[in-house]
Amino acid sequence: MNTVRALIADDEPHLAQYLKTQLTQLWPELDIVAVVKNGVEAAAQIAALAPDIAFLDIQMPGLSGLEVAQGIEGATRVVFVTAYDEYAVEAFEQAALDYVCKPVKTERLLRTIERVKAALRAAPPEPDGALAATLQRLLQEQQPAPPRLRYVRASQGELMHQIDLAEVLFFHADEKYTVVQTQNAEYLIRTAIIELMPQLDPEQFCQIHRSTLINLAHLAGTRRDEASRLFVRIKNHARELPVSRAYVHLFKAM
Repeated sequence: MNTVRALIADDEPHLAQYLKTQLTQLWPELDIVAVVKNGVEAAAQIAALAPDIAFLDIQMPGLSGLEVAQGIEGATRVVFVTAYDEYAVEAFEQAALDYVCKPVKTERLLRTIERVKAALRAAPPEPDGALAATLQRLLQEQQPAPPRLRYVRASQGELMHQIDLAEVLFFHADEKYTVVQTQNAEYLIRTAIIELMPQLDPEQFCQIHRSTLINLAHLAGTRRDEASRLFVRIKNHARELPVSRAYVHLFKAM
């Protein structure tokens, strides 16, 4: 097996260091490429480094481990590190999600390592709608719903505008900024897509790509190209937006 690369995310530095030490002892071939202290950093480093495994603490500032996992593109396998109660652990087992409980015990971590090794030897799985649905359900059951935005303050040149979210066609990441697209104009905000998503009503906005959220009220339809890649069309807007493989399942009925 080629070198396996891993990331650890935990907002408690001593626990992150303990897990790193344990992994180094139990799996010497493992290359730990990053240790981060919150969910936002974890999401950014997973996107940049594409590790084979991400050990994600469930409860982190910025974004929870579940929220980070929900936004992962590619083949990074997630192992949740959790201090949750018995009910949550049962949910992880039913969904066949890898996890270890805090405090991390050597025997349990060894079992997780063997399970992950076996999974990595197998062919990479196709993006699974059931997994995305399970993560969404766990988020709803384990966390109180955050307050939802009704307006967003965004800049256009030197002016700041307050934009009703009903007028937003889509949000799209553009280097350091996120573009807020309405029917008539583009505006800019500094909030990253992954930070913006939990503040939006999931009945109104849908993620279709790591860098794109669309307003479902403005969805006109979908199209597949000759390579079977999926694109969405937005009402009163010429641009088509690509749907990444992780979110194709959301449009199977269309």
